[in-house]
Amino acid sequence: MKQPKIVFFGTPDFAVGILDTLVQNDYNVVGVVTAVDKPAGRGKKLRASAVKEYALAQDIPILQPPNLKKESFLEELALLKADLQIIVAFRMLPKLVWDMPKMGTFNLHASLLPAYRGAAPIHWAIINGETETGVTTFFIDDKIDTGEILLQAKVNIAGDDTVGVLHDKLMELGSELVLQTVDLIASGSYKTQKQPNIAPKLAPKLYRDNTKIDWNAPLISIYNKIRGLNPFPVAWSSFVSDEKEYKMKIYKSHIEYIAHSDTIGTIITTKKTLKVVTKDGYLFIDELQLSGKKRMDANSLLNGFTFSKEAEIIL
Repeated sequence: MKQPKIVFFGTPDFAVGILDTLVQNDYNVVGVVTAVDKPAGRGKKLRASAVKEYALAQDIPILQPPNLKKESFLEELALLKADLQIIVAFRMLPKLVWDMPKMGTFNLHASLLPAYRGAAPIHWAIINGETETGVTTFFIDDKIDTGEILLQAKVNIAGDDTVGVLHDKLMELGSELVLQTVDLIASGSYKTQKQPNIAPKLAPKLYRDNTKIDWNAPLISIYNKIRGLNPFPVAWSSFVSDEKEYKMKIYKSHIEYIAHSDTIGTIITTKKTLKVVTKDGYLFIDELQLSGKKRMDANSLLNGFTFSKEAEIIL
């Protein structure tokens, strides 16, 4: 079976894992399309995407269009003469792009579609307390994550998995599924399945407001949110101690269910432990970062930072 010429679209580390699997297994990747370099860090120096850095190291031709409908980009893309295009963690494509190759354009999405359509499916699966998720390959159409399904694969979510751990599980699983999908399409003997017409759980983009911890939520929801945002972008909260306000990011925690009469949001410390009162127990903060300080475990923080007796979360 002749290997199709592939153009790969992607930007972050997750996409690099898939691209590397294609390259290491000698699939014919003739070019990559990735985001334009963007200013980053304190010096605002231009930084290449993870996919661009990988493609440079592998000497794969790179396209970085600011506008996917621009005629010059479409001409450059056509010159690559792709038989098949693969999309992993990239922006929405216009029909002029996804309809170009004769074998079509498929996307790898990190969920079991139609569940968790959107920008952050790995995060939201953990935030919502799911015990199972997976990856899906599907042909692109003119909407977001709605095309006909080619293949799916499932994976269990452990009760202590963080988004970082699940990201790596799905990257490995997704790499295998992409190879299977390329082979299936190249064989010409595939069948697709329409996605059910239901209202699924969504996976919207993460931003400041929806990564803030709601301390009035059930304890398990708070715990799931923390692990579902670790290591990025990280759940956060603010508190007051000695009449001074602080912001903290919480990376790791554990929980204790217990009946109590304490006020929700009260911060309770010992020499080695730091916990916050919730309505159905206590959330122990194991690893955190205060504004202007390094990320550290609670014990290390408590060696140099004192919480007042009246310290409390700003709800």
